Amino acid sequence: MSMESVAYSQMYRGMHTPEARPFSRVTLRRILVFARPLRGLLIGFLILSVVSASLAVATPILAGRVVDGIVRGVEFRTVLILAVVIALVAVLDAASGLANRWLSSRIGENLILDLRTRVFDHVQRMPIAFFTRTRTGALVSRLNNDVIGAQRAFSGTLSGVVSNVVTLLLTLVVMIGISWQITLLALILLPVFVIPARRMGAKLATLQREAAGHNAAMSTQMTERFSAPGATLIKLFGRPDHESQEFATRAGRVRDIGVRTAMVQTTFVTALTLVSALALALVYGLGGFYALRGTLDAGSVVTMSLLLTRLYAPLTALASARVDIMSAVVSFERVFEILDLEPLIVDAPDARPVPDGPVTVEFDDVRFAYPSADKVSLASLEDVAVLDSRGGEEVLHGISFRAEPGHMVALVGSSGAGKSTIAQLVSRLYDVDGGAVRLAGVDVRDLTAESVRGTVGMVTQDGHLFHETLRANLTLARPEATDEEVWSALERARLGDLVRSLPDGLETVVGERGYRFSGGERQRVTIARLLLARPRVVVLDEATASLDSTSEAAVQEALAEALDGRTSIVIAHRLSTIRAADQILVIEDGRVVERGTHVELLATSGRYAELYRTQFDEPVRT
Repeated sequence: MSMESVAYSQMYRGMHTPEARPFSRVTLRRILVFARPLRGLLIGFLILSVVSASLAVATPILAGRVVDGIVRGVEFRTVLILAVVIALVAVLDAASGLANRWLSSRIGENLILDLRTRVFDHVQRMPIAFFTRTRTGALVSRLNNDVIGAQRAFSGTLSGVVSNVVTLLLTLVVMIGISWQITLLALILLPVFVIPARRMGAKLATLQREAAGHNAAMSTQMTERFSAPGATLIKLFGRPDHESQEFATRAGRVRDIGVRTAMVQTTFVTALTLVSALALALVYGLGGFYALRGTLDAGSVVTMSLLLTRLYAPLTALASARVDIMSAVVSFERVFEILDLEPLIVDAPDARPVPDGPVTVEFDDVRFAYPSADKVSLASLEDVAVLDSRGGEEVLHGISFRAEPGHMVALVGSSGAGKSTIAQLVSRLYDVDGGAVRLAGVDVRDLTAESVRGTVGMVTQDGHLFHETLRANLTLARPEATDEEVWSALERARLGDLVRSLPDGLETVVGERGYRFSGGERQRVTIARLLLARPRVVVLDEATASLDSTSEAAVQEALAEALDGRTSIVIAHRLSTIRAADQILVIEDGRVVERGTHVELLATSGRYAELYRTQFDEPVRT
């Protein structure tokens, strides 16, 4: 490694040094446990690192022998042998370097694979409350930046520490054996090389942080403005010229910081290159003095000069080894933070599948409170200093009802009354705090999550679709579905003609969140997906609330297919859609305040009748 490379490396470390903190022995033990499956590769990796370090020191020694042989007038055969040995060392060094790189990549990529899959699988098991609180970008960063940072601990830091220690020890032994005076001179000049680099790194850190802040702001602006809803909002109410000016101002500041940073770095590295050249000149000068006095061979002077960089580079790197190790430990800790969050929904040891046949849904004195932030989130994922302490207040108070197979139970009431919470408990997105939710007479907590997913199908208000093909979105619940089954579901959802008219048919990419389709079309796609999944229980959470009358009529036809013969729980804002329900529950403040059929509830002149009159009997005001 050249002195220029060492200088750049030192500045980079100074600019990216994590906040000083004590090492966590618990974290280190967990890292070792995590690396245990890779121990065979790690041992080979470390052995090759030692071999490479030894070969790096051998070349300068052999070069000095060649010079001594030439000066002394030895036979050409001797010089040729030394040249061949140097070539063999170079070949061995290249081979060990390739093998070391292969092992390094195997270790690093296996570690990334293991970490990413563990975190991804773990995050998928987190409750919905986790996702409603967490910044998606912060979570993705854990899967990318922090996982890669942890990987460097094995593929870079560990190898660097071992090879640098071996190189340093061998170099010192050889240099002291040749001339302790020149070695002492080299060590005295080391602070001149290291200290300015660390100070310059700290000075540049401020510029880098400012640039990072501007880049983050630009990234956020682009992410929000380039999404379909964001672009629509700007076109309707925003000021495009102002947006462009704001973006250009930030980009201009980043440009200015980049120019200033480049000049400071170049000036600094040029100065250190000059220092290294002066150090080399001193070595040649003092070594030449000793050589002329006959106390040192000419070849030894060459060896000392070649070993000089092999002394500075490992010493400088080891001086910052703690920074490298701490950076890796911090990355591991940030990954472990995610893995240490306990999922709230887990299968019981003796969990069993939902029984075959028709399914009854029963709520038995259900009480529920949403979990507090400290149970489902991290302050670092929410970008706050302290987690919100609110939560844990009961929102459902003794809910009881029964939905028979083939019957529809409708839930109505004010916004925030608890209707969507009930729907989420049926799908076991949360577990109750009191009472029980039963499917086919079995508490959902005693059933496997997989069988609950296969039994309960849910259509939400937003009709979310992934940025994938129409086929991929439809077969999400049943990947093995045939084309015939897919087209049957589309026909029943009143989408067959539309999909046939698309140039790519089922291979049409629906766009981010399905924005290439209208709201009614998106909802019918989600209903087709539900029909394809063939659940025995259907939950509709205001599936038509945001649709116009025409779209609602089409979706209602599709829903009739979806609900036919199935146990269904329907949350409705528009009461006209649930008149035929077998039972209507009026939910207010987390309680069932009324229950009955449409006719029965109108006759009582209670809360349902009040809601009905608000929608249909309110006089027109001019």
